Amino acid sequence: MRKPGKCLIFSALAAIVFTDLSLGAGAQDKKETVQAAPSTAGTAPSVAPVANPKDVQSLDAIVAAVYDVIAGPPGARDWHRFNSLFAKDARLIAVRMPKEGKPSLAVMTPKDYEDLAGKYFIEHGFFEHELSRKTDSFGAMTHIYTTYESRETKDGKPIDRGINSMEFFFDGERWWCVQIYWDAERPGNPIPEKYLGK
Repeated sequence: MRKPGKCLIFSALAAIVFTDLSLGAGAQDKKETVQAAPSTAGTAPSVAPVANPKDVQSLDAIVAAVYDVIAGPPGARDWHRFNSLFAKDARLIAVRMPKEGKPSLAVMTPKDYEDLAGKYFIEHGFFEHELSRKTDSFGAMTHIYTTYESRETKDGKPIDRGINSMEFFFDGERWWCVQIYWDAERPGNPIPEKYLGK
């Protein structure tokens, strides 16, 4: 089990899940302006906070926003901005690796992440940045393997590395994050060199 803050982009989420923190408050202000998020045929569209156009105008911009929005010293994060990056039914999935037994998955919605991580970030700093990226696109979909490194302070010692497998959708006007699925580096599971080079 990793210590809190060590592991989503979302390595922080994995650490929080591993410590079995319960879901908390932190619901969004229901008075916020909303826009329709992409939905599948035959289902009613959900709503998402209106994104800053600069965050979703390109793949580079949305990847940078995903990393940036959870980074910072102890304190609240901009959950309006965070949720604005994700499509309807988006998921965040962490590989859980217990000290004993088989690996498993922790599957969450962006709101689950907000509820879980929000409490942790109030008291803990967390900074994660991209080391390398591999991108494949076809039509409106793009898959990115983005290698990350995490720190507890902006210029502190690295505490964790891993790979985020991110899926994005382009609706003709903006990019949406559909899924972030990640695993962390550990003994017996080093990051391959091909995912460390630019």
